[in-house]
Amino acid sequence: MNEILEILEKDARTTPEEMARMLNTTPKAVKNTIKKMEKDGVILKYKTIINKEILREEDSSVRALIEVKLTPQKNLGFDHLAERVYQFPEVTSCYLMSGTYDLLVVVEGKSIHTVSNFVAEKLSPMENVRGTVTHFILKKYKEDGDILKQQEKSKRPAITL
Repeated sequence: MNEILEILEKDARTTPEEMARMLNTTPKAVKNTIKKMEKDGVILKYKTIINKEILREEDSSVRALIEVKLTPQKNLGFDHLAERVYQFPEVTSCYLMSGTYDLLVVVEGKSIHTVSNFVAEKLSPMENVRGTVTHFILKKYKEDGDILKQQEKSKRPAITL
């Protein structure tokens, strides 16, 4: 992979000036390369990873991984079915998988009931869906290569003299 992409993937806040020093080139060359990769669709967007466990907001969402077994349509295969699935606004990611199921769908909703309703009312009834298995995410430890450490509260009692 391109060295600039590797740097951006680790930390998208790295400035072109910092990258230029790392790569022994000019900031202008780095900026031009980045602009070209953005224009060509190599870089789709820049993303912030938020540790929602620390925020503990009341309106935080529930995320689930859903295994989907499909019967592919003749002459259309899995791509057509995957496109129908990933068009739902609840779907945040959709992957074609090898193994015992065909699609892995990541879904986000306001509650377990919202996600359950999505599966029961939208996903499962779709033509060519043979079955689903839903796994709710209870806690995240690592996401996109970043460890999500929680603020630790000391379990030891304070010592007073």
